[in-house]
Amino acid sequence: MRKLLSTGYTDWAFNTALFVLRVSGALMILPHGYDKLIHFAQKKNAFIDFLGLGSTVSLCLIIFAEFFCSIFVIMGLFTRFSVLPLVIAMGVALFKGHQGTIFGAGEKAALYFAIFFCVLLVGPGKASVDGMMGK
Repeated sequence: MRKLLSTGYTDWAFNTALFVLRVSGALMILPHGYDKLIHFAQKKNAFIDFLGLGSTVSLCLIIFAEFFCSIFVIMGLFTRFSVLPLVIAMGVALFKGHQGTIFGAGEKAALYFAIFFCVLLVGPGKASVDGMMGK
């Protein structure tokens, strides 16, 4: 009981929690990134143009973030660089796509944004390729 109420933690628990956080956030690869990748032709003309570069370019950038950067985050390779496009993408999705409705339609975007922002601040942990390389 005392351990349950303790604020202390071990290195193993911290690194395991970071691994779970990284993988759970990057699981957006299947329902979001991969879906956009295989349905690119249908979505390219109707996608939100958030940078003023056109909907096709915007969709390509989001696919890069949600699919390819998610793969790097799961592996823990170049984690802070890889998670930055995901933080930006989820910020755009939350505040531009869902008008900042954290407790409504933008709930998933807010959750992903919080997860990726935490990974950006804390880093990948030791259970990652970056951690094994000593970065």
